[in-house]
Amino acid sequence: MTKSEHGLLVLTAIFLCLLVAAARSVQQDGSWDYRITARSSQEDVTPEESPPVDLNTADEAALDTLPGIGPVLAERIITWRQTHGPFTEVEQLLEVSGIGEATLADLQGLVTVGDGQTQKQEESK
Repeated sequence: MTKSEHGLLVLTAIFLCLLVAAARSVQQDGSWDYRITARSSQEDVTPEESPPVDLNTADEAALDTLPGIGPVLAERIITWRQTHGPFTEVEQLLEVSGIGEATLADLQGLVTVGDGQTQKQEESK
């Protein structure tokens, strides 16, 4: 057996091993068996365990703890609040760029809107 034949045999063996490993990853229905999991610092907190976040008084850090809201969307929420005044209903989040129906659905029960008086008092200080 020449060196090139031996090399070709080794490459074929490696390819077959990869093919077998890939075949084991395919489920019965033909879909790939892979899992994506998301973790957050608030992983075990449910809406019943913590009070809802008030959209009219929450700072960026508080908004960032909400599912689907990162630092960028938190800043957009604060900017919207500064531009338009206090939120009067949670559904106004749809007016914030980057927040859609799915994100709004994820936030139900986790956010609330206060009367905005606390925020106005803090801004006047």
